[in-house]
Amino acid sequence: MQRLVITGGAGFVGSNLAIFLQELRIGLTITCADSLKRRGSELALPRLRQHGVGFCHLDVRCPEDFERLPAFDLLIDCAAEPSVHAGIGESPMQVLNPNLIGTIHCLEAARKQHAAFLFLSSSRVYPIAAINELDFVEAETRFTLAGQQRLPGSSATGINEDFPLYGPRSLYGATKLSAELLIQEYVHSHGMRAVINRCGILTGPWQMGKVDQGVVTYWMSRHLFQQGLRYLGYGGTGKQVRDMLHVADLAGLIVKQMRSQTGWDGQIFNVGGGLDCSLSLKELTEHCRHRTGQTVPIAAVPETAATDIRIYLSDCSRVQAAYDWRPVHTVDTILDDIHRWLVEHRPQLEQVL
Repeated sequence: MQRLVITGGAGFVGSNLAIFLQELRIGLTITCADSLKRRGSELALPRLRQHGVGFCHLDVRCPEDFERLPAFDLLIDCAAEPSVHAGIGESPMQVLNPNLIGTIHCLEAARKQHAAFLFLSSSRVYPIAAINELDFVEAETRFTLAGQQRLPGSSATGINEDFPLYGPRSLYGATKLSAELLIQEYVHSHGMRAVINRCGILTGPWQMGKVDQGVVTYWMSRHLFQQGLRYLGYGGTGKQVRDMLHVADLAGLIVKQMRSQTGWDGQIFNVGGGLDCSLSLKELTEHCRHRTGQTVPIAAVPETAATDIRIYLSDCSRVQAAYDWRPVHTVDTILDDIHRWLVEHRPQLEQVL
């Protein structure tokens, strides 16, 4: 696995992963492929160039674009429409085309090259209703999972890979789950080596955060630029909880996976920060106020949308056991890193964020 292609390579995860791997100085040849559709992705190009990472303009929806790629041993698929709201109340093709059809094109490109395949899936494959049926306790600043749960694959520490998959999960989540199934069929039918990482919230510097994707960066930037926010759903209290993972910790895991024979038979791993690296929106607000010195107005919207989840925590026991991997970054180091980046690059980021 010395020659890598990263689709979605000018996006937040893809570009940071490419730079992290390149800085290891282990003789990798890395090509990032991206359509540059998402606003802010153009800011990744000078960074990739500076680190000696190649770039290819490629749209995963167009199979002919893959003919431009150099030969490769591993394709890391980071390309996706990342919004859980995409396709709701409008054409679903805006999420089906990049996330499902695009992944099929990536799989075909890897098959033709006899290359391995690493897929970044999402915790959104788990059904919304089942997650919201978990027993919880409402504390002062957050919702907390109860110690005993009725559904398999769930506990006070979060959700693991045995959690039931029956029920709606959003069009975005459905594309990710469908892609997982197709990847496993390619492993079975074509002998492809592939591994699947189901990621929770990924965050860190260079994420162009929006309300529906990249919420941690979005929250910090809104405080820094003194713009209002909203607590959406669950009474407008801001107590809904997510775990988060620094993109550098994800990169560290992928390095371990590349160096291992474990998991490349289509295995699925939950990958996130877990309970120890989790925050509610209310708690995140206090962290942002402390770092920026700014207080912004936050409106309460009590109504809960169909895609909202009260609490999601990644139980990463399986991936920890398989690769002896633990996240290094804590809540504080993640938020310090994001705040430092926003301040240092404020002039150019104000145009995007």
